[in-house]
Amino acid sequence: MGKFKLSALMLAMFAASSVLAAVESDAQSTVKKPQLEEDLEVIEVRGFSRSLIQSLNQKRFTDTVSEQLSADDLGALPDVSMADALTRLPGISAVRTGGQAAEINIRGMSGGFVFSTLNGREQVSTSGSRSIEFDQYPSELISSAAVYKSPKASLIEGGVAGTVELQTASPLDNDQQHKFVVNARGMYNDRASEVNDATEFGDRISFSYQGKYLDDTLGVALGYARLFQPSVATQFIGLAYNDNKDVDGVANDTNGPELKPENEYISEGFELQHLGGEETRNGYMAAIEWAPVDNFKLKGDVFLSRFDTESFARGLRVKLGGPTATYTNAQLEGNSVVGASVNRTSKGYTRVEIVNDDNQDFDEVDSYGVNADWQVTERLNVNVDVSLSRAKSNFRNGLLWALVAEDASAEEPVLDKNVSINYQLNGLNLPDVGFNQAAAFSDIDRVMVSKYGIYPYQNEDEVSAYRLDFKYELNNSWFSSVEFGARYSDREYSNNRSVFEYGNDGDFSVSEPPLRLTNDMVNVVDWEGDFSYFPSYLAIDLDKALNAWFPEGAPEPVKTWGNADGVVDSQGYTTNYSWTMLQSGSVYEEVLSAYAMLNINTEIGTMPVLGNIGIRRVDTDQSATILENVNGDLSLGAQNITDSIGIINKNYLPNVLGTTYTDYLPSLNLNFQLTDNTQLRFAAAKVMSRPPINRLAGDASAQADKTSGKINGSSTNNPFLKPFYADQYDISYEHYFDESDGALVIAGFYKNIDSFIDTIAIEGFDFKGNGFNVPDYIENPVSGEQVATTNGTYTTAVNNANGGYIRGIELAYTQVFSFLPAPFDGLGFNGSYSYTESEVESITSLGGETVTQGLPGLSKNVLNGTLFYSLDNFETRLNVRYRSDFVSEQVAINEQVVNFDAETVIDFQTSYQFTDSFGMLLQVNNLTDEPTQSYFGNENITGTTQYFGRQVYLGFTYSH
Repeated sequence: MGKFKLSALMLAMFAASSVLAAVESDAQSTVKKPQLEEDLEVIEVRGFSRSLIQSLNQKRFTDTVSEQLSADDLGALPDVSMADALTRLPGISAVRTGGQAAEINIRGMSGGFVFSTLNGREQVSTSGSRSIEFDQYPSELISSAAVYKSPKASLIEGGVAGTVELQTASPLDNDQQHKFVVNARGMYNDRASEVNDATEFGDRISFSYQGKYLDDTLGVALGYARLFQPSVATQFIGLAYNDNKDVDGVANDTNGPELKPENEYISEGFELQHLGGEETRNGYMAAIEWAPVDNFKLKGDVFLSRFDTESFARGLRVKLGGPTATYTNAQLEGNSVVGASVNRTSKGYTRVEIVNDDNQDFDEVDSYGVNADWQVTERLNVNVDVSLSRAKSNFRNGLLWALVAEDASAEEPVLDKNVSINYQLNGLNLPDVGFNQAAAFSDIDRVMVSKYGIYPYQNEDEVSAYRLDFKYELNNSWFSSVEFGARYSDREYSNNRSVFEYGNDGDFSVSEPPLRLTNDMVNVVDWEGDFSYFPSYLAIDLDKALNAWFPEGAPEPVKTWGNADGVVDSQGYTTNYSWTMLQSGSVYEEVLSAYAMLNINTEIGTMPVLGNIGIRRVDTDQSATILENVNGDLSLGAQNITDSIGIINKNYLPNVLGTTYTDYLPSLNLNFQLTDNTQLRFAAAKVMSRPPINRLAGDASAQADKTSGKINGSSTNNPFLKPFYADQYDISYEHYFDESDGALVIAGFYKNIDSFIDTIAIEGFDFKGNGFNVPDYIENPVSGEQVATTNGTYTTAVNNANGGYIRGIELAYTQVFSFLPAPFDGLGFNGSYSYTESEVESITSLGGETVTQGLPGLSKNVLNGTLFYSLDNFETRLNVRYRSDFVSEQVAINEQVVNFDAETVIDFQTSYQFTDSFGMLLQVNNLTDEPTQSYFGNENITGTTQYFGRQVYLGFTYSH
């Protein structure tokens, strides 16, 4: 890996020094700096009202277009995580995973475009990409949060959608000498009772302490937050349309696939499932702050999160059998089959699997940092920061399949191939289904376990960073100060795949025979509520079944070649598992950035103008390891590569591919103080977001045709991917009420995005010039002649040129009606509305016919409203969050970007403070049990319908 020269740092330092000298020499005339803070009337309010006003004050005096959450807001709201808390801000919505917010969308852009920091430091994620999973961050341990919608040069680059900054406590800033807070809440999910073996009750416990010692020169903060909650869902899952068949017999039908236009599109099948499990999150926070003298402060802080999920998915998986099945009475939506009577043929594989999946996900997030802040002189400040962010994810997907036998007691059981399935999709409603084998699904004399598989996915992500910042106060009529600095970061991401499989999911294997079930291994599960017409099935005790099937213990999964091409000795493997080797690898990313920024503080006439102007230079060096298939050619560097169990493959060459690039990111923020209570903001900037870290992983291959000599290659990912770039503009009108507490904000934004990631075929690709080890000549196996190689086609992920605009407006209104007569003076409202549109579109064929769909994460309409009321020690609030339909990755099926229907989520909370220290709280999340529903381009082609239940919390808070 090449190391950067200090060109960016020297450039920024020289530029900043030149600006500083020029400004200082011209600093003979000055204007009086606006002192708006001194003119602000401070009104003491309590509870939720106070937190809203503090948030508005923070927003009012920032130098960018931003949204703020105050410490009191986060402390008062019992949000399960920071994801829930952030979705209450204007222009921000969430994708619900397991019924609660995890990934956030900002201004119609998905989590991959959102950059996140903790205490100003870049954070890595357990998601396997750059998208931060905010449910990893307990709200009890975060003291404040900000969402920067317009950047400035001093902010770390990376957020086209925006930058989310989380802050943990700084104990020396606490206004109390010692503060101790304890929260204890019980939790109940009202849908868990209908899921066999699901946990119904959970709890949340947290405590925090902040203290100041040694004449307020030493501060200590400690925090712990524990969440234990049931994870349940009842769901229907429609699988993608990945095949076609002529089901209507219309001779001149020409609406189908290009090769067979008379055909109709048919689905792989569907699933009916119960999900249950337990989620346990333990969060830890610690900080120590030392200020031995007035002009120096040293702070060290630690944040740790451990999020463990153990869950199961049980029910029926229907495989319709593709073109081998017979279809009668087919119902069409366009040219896609949405209902039919499907029957298995003698050469088909139509079947119903009884599934008992077992998933485990163990996630770790660590963040460490040390910061030194030194006010060298009255004008010069120096800040040094060193940090480490680390994430690990160990996801283990275990699958237990069972099939219906003619007679499970037979010495050599035979699969029941008399399979008939009737189904009719009903759009966003549950489908009609019928099975001729329905009675057998809950009969141990018919059902046998046929296959067990384990598919772990482990990834690690780590970034270490070093930052140096300077700020120099100026005596100038235009600029109040100049800031400049540099940051270096070194990031490494790795993933590791492995596998274990036994048996057969489509039939009964002779060499790996099925398992006969006994009564002690199973429970008969009936469906309830809206799902009650689905057929009963057997829930299988995984441990008991595996102990009977593998009395000496089930083998552990391995990373192996299996019987892949190039294997010297497959050691008995009959399956190609080379994907476990090829999809395992590392990505390296080094970034050196430097910036210079002038802070504006001047007047135009009598109108104060604040803001900043600056530029950020970013040098990036990225690369990834790959196993390049050179067909065992020793002259091209082929090596014997051994897997984790000793199987050798001779076809591959270990290689590292990558690229370097430099970016310049200018930015401007202006704040015009129109009146004492009204201001107009304008911002313009060039911004960037790097591609998902996992999309840089190397899985490339290139081979020369032995006859023509033409070299062709492919790669799911691409270590040469460049960032997403956008030019963006913001304008915001903000009026803060003088006669009461609140504000009215009207904002508009426009982003012009250069490109998105797409998979295309590149003709005439220069393989050798891009680091591939390919031959100049090959030998024709027939003629024996040397044939010169030529560049052919490379199919890979690229930055396409099909960008486009995203634009929208945001309205936010907050008011505490304190001017009303008692008892109505405790009434208040906080609401926002955003409208977003984009010309960016992609195409999808998951529903059969190719149709367009919008930008992932974009809902045209997002509304958020909270009505609250307080009277003495009583407080209550009702929050409603609505987002119109949007596009996102389907929760139940990975790697499928589908359409989601509009949703409205309602939360309710009420509390009573018995004393100044002791209070009680009741909260109900998802009050109406709003489902998550998706579809494949057309509402009549059903994707998923998932119900998660209501979550009820009851608990107590003690603070002293």
